[in-house]
Amino acid sequence: MTRIPALALVAALALGAAACTQAETNEAKQDAAVAGEQTKDAAAQAGEVVESGAMKAAQAVQTGAGKVADHLEENQAEAAAQGKPGAVDPTTDQRVPAPAN
Repeated sequence: MTRIPALALVAALALGAAACTQAETNEAKQDAAVAGEQTKDAAAQAGEVVESGAMKAAQAVQTGAGKVADHLEENQAEAAAQGKPGAVDPTTDQRVPAPAN
């Protein structure tokens, strides 16, 4: 193949690709708009999934922290009732004093 026919072939292909009709251009724009909406919807859904997962994790932490607080409160109430120095009675918020030396 010589240079001139090869250049003519490339030019013809380029012109064919550039010669989109208005209908084809409009269809491409519509396809892009639909794809954009679908992407937006998928991103919003992914955001909701992440947020709901974070909510569940926070609830689990809150529940776990509440259980730990309850356990510690029971331990402090028992220690205060036994008169252990340094313990805090949860009902009065009063610390059991250390014995005088």
